[in-house]
Amino acid sequence: MTSLIDTLDTLTRPAAPALVQPLEGGAVRCLACAHRCLIKPGRRGVCQVRSNHDGELSVPWGYVAAAHADPIEKKPFNHFLPGATAFTFGMIGCDFHCGYCQNWVTSQPLRDGFDLDSYMIQRVTPEQLVQQAKRCGAQVMASSYNEPLITSEWAVDVFTRAKREGMRCVYISNGNATPEALRFLRPHLSAYKIDLKTMQDKHYRQLGGVLQHVLDSIVLARQLGLWVEVVTLVIPDFNDSQQELWDTARFITSVSADIPWHVTAFHPDYQRLDGRPTPPETLQLAAEIGQEAGLHYVYAGNLPGRVGPLENTYCPNCTALLIERRGYQIRTYRVTAQGSCPKCGAAIAGIWPKDPGSVPLNFYGMPRWIH
Repeated sequence: MTSLIDTLDTLTRPAAPALVQPLEGGAVRCLACAHRCLIKPGRRGVCQVRSNHDGELSVPWGYVAAAHADPIEKKPFNHFLPGATAFTFGMIGCDFHCGYCQNWVTSQPLRDGFDLDSYMIQRVTPEQLVQQAKRCGAQVMASSYNEPLITSEWAVDVFTRAKREGMRCVYISNGNATPEALRFLRPHLSAYKIDLKTMQDKHYRQLGGVLQHVLDSIVLARQLGLWVEVVTLVIPDFNDSQQELWDTARFITSVSADIPWHVTAFHPDYQRLDGRPTPPETLQLAAEIGQEAGLHYVYAGNLPGRVGPLENTYCPNCTALLIERRGYQIRTYRVTAQGSCPKCGAAIAGIWPKDPGSVPLNFYGMPRWIH
């Protein structure tokens, strides 16, 4: 039986020149994520999917392990084409090893040493992915399910074709990026969702990362003109103290008060099955802290109907209700075609549909294609 890693090694291409630095002795430095792995011939990077074959950095290409069409709000993006269908694809691997990962089946199999069933790896071309997205009526092409930074060459090939069909392209990422990777992606990306997991560097190192790298990515993504939304999965006894929530909110505000902050609920998963689910009261407290810190748009997620108005978008100037939501459904939509509040005329930060009447109400998403 062919192992997962052997299968994946047949589905590669050379790295983009922008994401690799040749070194002496056939070694290479990978620039796809902030680990900046020095990879000698025959070895692999931290992510396990970028490897050195005879002095050449080989990277994933030509398959998906998951693909699905669903609402853009599920990513989550609340200020980027509300109501749009996002066709999301993912591969295998991650440069972090979060013990509570909710996508561990696709992110961690190589690190954990288990093989996926063969049906999970589906060979596909960028053209085929884009055509399937069109059949689903997608306006957005998204890379997620594993960490997209480590498969950026594949994403760019898909995004290049998706943009020709009029789609916008987005990343759902841990934010452990390099400036080289962000600049490589910038011509193809419109928006970037970043997880800001904790404001404690010691906790980030437990997950396999460095806090400053993620903070730097948030700043640079904004400077490059990407629409950025930030998510913090609030985990009891990990990052739910008031001090840490204040630190998170103040940092985001220091970059831009217009960055939407999503505080979402943890549920036990993967290696953290003994953890306590996040109570609604904790999300409400986190949202209040975000608002007091000066953020214009704070959302509580993952508990539809239990966090009330914290699912909605309000005008930061006059507090008028602009978008009413329940979970991934949009119940009312009032942002104008110019991206402003219809009551007071204040600009509402985001990327909005040109035709507000096209926003589907009570939208539940599209059927699966690959799972």
